[in-house]
Amino acid sequence: MTNSTAIDDADLPVVPGTGERGSDFARLSRRIAQAGLLDRRPGYYAVRLTLVTAAFVGGWAAFFALGDSWYQMLVAVFLAVVFAQVGLVAHDLAHRQVFRSRRSSEIAGLVAGNLAIGMSYGWWMEKHTRHHANPNHEDHDPDVAPDVLIWSHEQAAESKGLPRFMGKWQAFLFFPLLTLEGFNLHVSSVRALLRPETKHRAVESSLLVVHAVLYLVALFAVLSPGKAVVFLLLHQAVFGVYLGCTFAPNHKGMPMFRGEDKLDFLRRQVLTSRNVRGGHVLDVVLGGLNYQIEHHLFPSMPMPNLRRAQPIVKAYCEELGVDYLESGVISSYAQALRHLHDVGESLRARSTPVPG
Repeated sequence: MTNSTAIDDADLPVVPGTGERGSDFARLSRRIAQAGLLDRRPGYYAVRLTLVTAAFVGGWAAFFALGDSWYQMLVAVFLAVVFAQVGLVAHDLAHRQVFRSRRSSEIAGLVAGNLAIGMSYGWWMEKHTRHHANPNHEDHDPDVAPDVLIWSHEQAAESKGLPRFMGKWQAFLFFPLLTLEGFNLHVSSVRALLRPETKHRAVESSLLVVHAVLYLVALFAVLSPGKAVVFLLLHQAVFGVYLGCTFAPNHKGMPMFRGEDKLDFLRRQVLTSRNVRGGHVLDVVLGGLNYQIEHHLFPSMPMPNLRRAQPIVKAYCEELGVDYLESGVISSYAQALRHLHDVGESLRARSTPVPG
């Protein structure tokens, strides 16, 4: 992951007409560093990791204690929320917000991702790194690849097969499709680990196998086959919806780029990102990703510092005249869905019969 740090003034050129040194981002970086917002927060992460681990262990303890009962579906929902929180912890580990060393971050990430929730940490980290480098760039950001959904009018014009079929009504299908996102993470992880060039392939594969075996054995040993299947489907569906709802408001419906479209680092990150307004509860629910602009500018910044960085970044963008978008929770989803529906309009028009 790219680590954003303060830059020494002496290494930067003077910006004509300002008397200040450095790029727009470099000057912002100095303000953030001077406020101490790039400093580690070991106490916060010690508490957070302890609580998430306790919830994970407690959820499985309740599962075994409850036995073969339909009340287990409540446990399935609870564990889905906990799995998503583990995924958010893995996200912070990948950005090296928790530990200074790469090795410690990788070991903890493998435990959280591969072993705990069955997601390849290496595959996700590589994919997410490409997203951070070029958010919403159709040629470089894997999160806007037209694999199932389409994200721009250009993609709609070029679409074929499943994306073309789904694109017509993708705004209505978006949330139902999120129920499959948990399964997609598992399948994509396995596919990635089948590639010989994948790093740490043996370790990652072994941990995924251990996760799958323990998970399935637990379900079918404690529950009747019918309940086990329902538990699995419900657990993975809620897990997928939670994760999808965590990431969906951040970039969907924001400007898209393709080809040789280029912006400087600050504008590339700010103009393609959307913050979601809310209090401390929302910070926990979304894992700090509601401060998407600040996170993209300073990906190694510890999550609790993002709230404190937000007014500094917003005021600086106002100084530069750079659009800085904040929305409420409902509004952020509405904007994303309107964008999806608008992108699919040309496909719907082509499928509408012309009166005779």
